[in-house]
Amino acid sequence: MTDVLGNPPTPPRKPHPWVYLDGQVVAAAEAMIPITTQAFNYGTAVFEGIRAYVGVSGELNVFRLDDHLKRLDNSARLLRLENLPRRAEMKAIILDLLQRNQASTESYIRPMAYKKALLPGVGFGVKLTGVSTGLVINTVAMGSYMPAEGIRCAVSSWRRIPDISLPARAKITGSYANSALAMESAQRNGFDDALMLNVHGNLAESTTSNVFVVKDGCLITPPLSAHILEGITRDTVMTLAREELGLKVIERDISFSELFSVDECFLAGTGVEIVPVTQIDHCVLQEGRVGATSFAIRNLYLKTVRGLNSKYAQWLSPVSK
Repeated sequence: MTDVLGNPPTPPRKPHPWVYLDGQVVAAAEAMIPITTQAFNYGTAVFEGIRAYVGVSGELNVFRLDDHLKRLDNSARLLRLENLPRRAEMKAIILDLLQRNQASTESYIRPMAYKKALLPGVGFGVKLTGVSTGLVINTVAMGSYMPAEGIRCAVSSWRRIPDISLPARAKITGSYANSALAMESAQRNGFDDALMLNVHGNLAESTTSNVFVVKDGCLITPPLSAHILEGITRDTVMTLAREELGLKVIERDISFSELFSVDECFLAGTGVEIVPVTQIDHCVLQEGRVGATSFAIRNLYLKTVRGLNSKYAQWLSPVSK
C-alpha cells in the first residue's frame, strides 16, 4: 500500500536516536528524569503532537508548526510553566532535532513542558508556583496508523472533563486519564474508539480527536464551548471544507440522540489524521462504507499536508537536509 504520493508507508513508531532535554540534545536512552518529578506525580505537564510529512520532492515539512507552538505556549501559561524557549527558538530546536535525527520519513514530534522540582524554600505539596520547569522533545518515525476504511466508535459512559474543572483548550497530560478510561471501555466492548459527551449530554470529542458529522449536506462540529480542545486539525478541516469543497460548516451542539441520524462521521486529529467512522454504537453509517464527504476531506487533507496544495504552503516548515 502506498500514500497519496505513491511512497511506501512509514514503519509505525520507530524512535529517533536523539532527544532534546532541558537545553541539551542527548541520546534517547540517556534521557531520564527523577521519580520525584512533579509532573510524573501530579500530571502537571502540557504537550503537543505534531507531524512532519514527506513532500513531492522528497523534502520533509512540519505541518502547522507555528500553530502548534502557539497552542503549547498558551497551555504552558495555564499551568504557569515558565522560562521556556520563545516560539522562534522552540521552532529552531525542533527543526534542528529532526535534522540531527536524519529524519527522512513521516515523523511525529512530541514537545512536552513539565513541572520539574520544588524550588529552594518552597514547602511540599501540590502546587504550580514555586516549581521549576523542564522541557523535553522527542521525535519518532511514524506514518498513518488508522485504517482508511474507517473505524467503529462507542458512545462512552465516561463524560469529557468540563472546562471549569480542567482547561479543555490545553493539552494537559493529567487530563488524558479521562480519555484512557473511555478508550479502554470502548475497546473491551469490541469498538475501536469512543465518542465522549460533555456534562450537558452533548457531543464533545473522541478520546484523542475532534469529531465532525455530515448531515443534510452540511459539515457540523461541536463548538469550543462544548468543552473540546481547540484542534489544529479541526481548524484545517474547516478551512479546507469551506475554501476547497464549498461546504457549509456549522459549529453547534450535537445531542446524543442526533448522533444516530447523521449521514457521516469522522475524527480529526494530528495523530489519527482524518479517519472515517462507519458505526456509532449499534448504528451503521453509509452501510458500513466511507461516505463521499469524509473520503473527499481525507484525500484533500493528506494532499495538503504533503505540499500538494500550494495555496497552503504557509502551513509547512521545511526541515533542512
